[in-house]
Amino acid sequence: MGTLYLCPTPIGNLSDISERVLETLRSVDVIACEDTRTSLGLLTHFDIHKPLISYHKFNEQERSEEIIRRLKGLDQPEEDVALISDAGMPAISDPGQILVRKCHDAGIRVTALPGPCAFVTALALSGLDSRRFSFEGFLPTDKKEREEVLEALAKARGTTIFYEAPHRLKETLKLLSKSAGERPAACVREISKRFEEIRLGTIEELGIYFDRVEPRGEFVILIEGVPEEERQKEMAARFEDLSIEEHMALYQDLPEKDAMKAVAKDRGISKRDVYAALKK
Repeated sequence: MGTLYLCPTPIGNLSDISERVLETLRSVDVIACEDTRTSLGLLTHFDIHKPLISYHKFNEQERSEEIIRRLKGLDQPEEDVALISDAGMPAISDPGQILVRKCHDAGIRVTALPGPCAFVTALALSGLDSRRFSFEGFLPTDKKEREEVLEALAKARGTTIFYEAPHRLKETLKLLSKSAGERPAACVREISKRFEEIRLGTIEELGIYFDRVEPRGEFVILIEGVPEEERQKEMAARFEDLSIEEHMALYQDLPEKDAMKAVAKDRGISKRDVYAALKK
């Protein structure tokens, strides 16, 4: 059977495309792309001329089946297929996940070539905590799903990353500000392009800035997690109305030592303090 190649394309500067990606695009039999018009411009720039088929969010299901047949060689000799999106890594906030999963299910080889990815680059540029982070993509349009994401943001321990279009940026910053408060944040736009910008501040401060300056270009929004000290205070406040004995009862299914350790962590005190309170 053929191989599916996930080929990342530049998110700004065309020089960011790798030699390996170019070699792969020249060697495959067909290229599946999010927008054939956009991809044609990129491929023509690098003098790559291959058959193109569209693969976007509105035809993923049916087009995946067609690509699987090509890879398996059911209607013609098996073909190698490259999947590209308009910019960045396919299947990351872009079409591709369905095809990749179907290929795995069918036993077809899938490989991904390293390359540009906007949220990873923005995280490095921001200087925010990168030890732990979560990527949310665009805020969901469904109200219930959006509220769940915002609720998780309010409690997030690591940096949370969003994508946003310029015409929705102001409204999105208002929503995020209500959940994230005054935590450090960043807006990064036009990555690797001439007008690349990294703006730091709280979400409220960033909102004020973009109320004055009209947003332009695609944005990555990054919000640092709840500080550990603040999180510990919040945890302790949740249990302050419970006695140590009542708190221990919440962990009655655990061995006593493990329950004491859990109580101490919840209340922000030492295990020795828990032990002393229990032995009074």
